[in-house]
Amino acid sequence: MTIAVAGTGYVGLSNSILLSQHNKVYAVDIVQEKVDLINSKKSPIVDKEISEYLAEKTLNLEATTDSEKAYKNADFVIISTPTNYDETKNFFDTSSVEAVIDLVQKYNKEAVVIVKSTVPVGYNDMLLEKYPDMNILFSPEFLREGHALYDNLYPSRIVVSYPKTKPFLKEKAVSFSELLKQGAIKTDIPVLITTCTEAEAIKLFANTYLALRVAYFNELDTYAEVRGLDTASIIKGVCLDPRIGDFYNNPSFGYGGYCLPKDTKQLLANYKDVPNNLIQAIVESNTTRKDFIADQIISRKPKTVGVYRLTMKANSDNFRQSSIQGVMKRIKAKGIEVVIYEPTYKQEDFFNSKVIRDFEEFKQMSDVIIANRMTDDLLSVKEKVYTRDLYSRD
Repeated sequence: MTIAVAGTGYVGLSNSILLSQHNKVYAVDIVQEKVDLINSKKSPIVDKEISEYLAEKTLNLEATTDSEKAYKNADFVIISTPTNYDETKNFFDTSSVEAVIDLVQKYNKEAVVIVKSTVPVGYNDMLLEKYPDMNILFSPEFLREGHALYDNLYPSRIVVSYPKTKPFLKEKAVSFSELLKQGAIKTDIPVLITTCTEAEAIKLFANTYLALRVAYFNELDTYAEVRGLDTASIIKGVCLDPRIGDFYNNPSFGYGGYCLPKDTKQLLANYKDVPNNLIQAIVESNTTRKDFIADQIISRKPKTVGVYRLTMKANSDNFRQSSIQGVMKRIKAKGIEVVIYEPTYKQEDFFNSKVIRDFEEFKQMSDVIIANRMTDDLLSVKEKVYTRDLYSRD
């Protein structure tokens, strides 16, 4: 089987590696530097398993910027390009998805297109109207940044969908699910074959529930901090209930990253003309949490606040929509100087805040250090650190 994968971020590269164990895979990207890294068996993103598989495994994988070469003989073309949320339109920017489909239509109209980019509910029905002669399926991804390949090797579930108006494509959906199972290490994998609209909803509702859980334990922590209570004791007592469970309950500065902020907003936009209270509250709760965290820091009257790492979570190189940036902006709005320790960031400043690469200098010049997640590096200045991290895990 020949497979082309458009995009080499977490979704695209993890799928490329997974599938290239048993198939010929072309990983397509417009950035030559990323293509060169992959072809030299090095990962352009931080992910332990991706790095190990590229370096150590025998993979039938070729990265390229040549979309014609990749698409013209492909049986499946997987689209895993970014779909950022457009705040003005209340809609994902899906232009990159359609740009790939245009190329596939030009070079290989018979290929089966698998959209893995996150899209609004109803989007694939719209694609059918725009591309009536194309074979387009949708398969949502359920992975964590920094653990993307692991989550494809040991998936919680596989969901592949087909258009309701093209039931004959169900067979292709099943075939693609078998390719994903073939590349996985886990054997007992739940597989759901459904229609596209339901699969789109599965993705957005799943991520919104995760955001709800983050928001819930953050609001529990806010209550405990304001009332002078022990957050850890309350969480332990709550989570001993097996219906709730002792997981995904570590307080933070708010949910962030590439998926949860945009997916919750998109689901809320999809609720237009549909009664709701909870979905709106989840989005608003994240803003309230960052307001509260910033107020707690401002109340200490620091002259200089040090931001320890811009990354969204531990073991990640992703700055996108990290909650600590929202806190940082609120502090700066009060005229407080902010400096940043972020060794992975190459520029000298980040939105007009100085980036410090000498960790000792950073610790000395910061009156308060804010850290979404505590690390051993900060233990020597623990009295300066403000964090809500209880369990040293994401």
